[in-house]
Amino acid sequence: MNPNHRAGWRTPSLVLVCGGLVLMIGMGLRHGFGLFLQPMTSDLHWGRETFALALAVQNLVWGASQPFAGMLADKHGAGRVVAGGALLYIAGLVLMAYPIAPWFFVLAAGVLIGMGLSGVTFAVVQGAIGRRYPPEKRSMALGISAAIGSFGQFAMLPMTQWLLTNLGWHGALLAMGAIAVILAPLAIGMVENRDHAAGHLFQQSAKEAMAEALRHRGYLLLTLGFFVCGFQVVFVGVHLPAFLADRGFQPHVAVTALMLVGLFNIVGTYLTGWLGGHMPKRWILSAIYVGRSVVIVLFLWLPMTEATVYAFAVSLGLLWLSTVPPTNAIVAGVFGTRYLAMLAGFAFFSHQIGSFLGAWLGGYLYDRTGGYDVVWWISIALGVVAGLLNLPIDERAIRRGSVAAA
Repeated sequence: MNPNHRAGWRTPSLVLVCGGLVLMIGMGLRHGFGLFLQPMTSDLHWGRETFALALAVQNLVWGASQPFAGMLADKHGAGRVVAGGALLYIAGLVLMAYPIAPWFFVLAAGVLIGMGLSGVTFAVVQGAIGRRYPPEKRSMALGISAAIGSFGQFAMLPMTQWLLTNLGWHGALLAMGAIAVILAPLAIGMVENRDHAAGHLFQQSAKEAMAEALRHRGYLLLTLGFFVCGFQVVFVGVHLPAFLADRGFQPHVAVTALMLVGLFNIVGTYLTGWLGGHMPKRWILSAIYVGRSVVIVLFLWLPMTEATVYAFAVSLGLLWLSTVPPTNAIVAGVFGTRYLAMLAGFAFFSHQIGSFLGAWLGGYLYDRTGGYDVVWWISIALGVVAGLLNLPIDERAIRRGSVAAA
């Protein structure tokens, strides 16, 4: 039996709750960064591209460091990695409040927070959860943790807006750094037995596991599709407030829209986690990506009112991070849980390359064209491509000699 399954106070349910709360705080805080774009660029006399570049670097660094954070979590347990990520996250938020120059802001918001996020988000957290639950319950557990994490976007966006209104962007960032301190004690509940790898019948090195995954056609298709997920959600998360302000909407409309995305994301992630136990996960992913393209087309085509903005937010929320449970469940089902955090982290690196382009390209093309239309249509086309890429994925577990991977 896997040592992590031994009786103790760190039960699977406790790991699930602590992991969900880590995701809620870690993801919830970062989802509010788009609200800082206008006040900070206005006060600091920066173009939107400067702010967008910092968040683009954040997503790229997050993705590049994620496989290594996952590797450390697979080897030493998730608790230590979550604690280290929390310290970097806190430092980045505090230093963001003192942007002495654009390069310093990129260092704080981009590099430090990007590295911190790699320790407190999906690959590390869901790797620990995936190891604690059997295959028949794993997809549901991953969906529940993602749903708890999604609540952070719903709950923390109005809090972030309140902090901005009452404390200004400087005070708001310091307050967010204080909230991030809560991540440290939650890491204690996620400490894993260092020899958890001993419970796996088939032994591999991390290098062998990565090479095996890169030879698997389905894993490559899954990773390419995840690129599109990152492009779409980060472009919307960073630039939707400014896009709506350019259309004459009051700030509360953007805040409410992003809150609705977070609220219905809870439903979407839980639903895909449940569906993943009853139907092929590749079908779920294909439907999500194509569905996003349809939602964006309708948003741009219909007359833009508060009602259509909120309808767009609800629809997109159902499809927002609902890709995460089936994606990680496919990785676990095909390759097993021994290197789940590392393999999910590498797939997430692709997601973050897309995130980098979604954040940066939005600002770059806005400054050069005066609008976001080109990026919206890129998002639509990419969604269709991702939907097609996911259909042929083979979800069957790899058979290694006489021992199953899963």
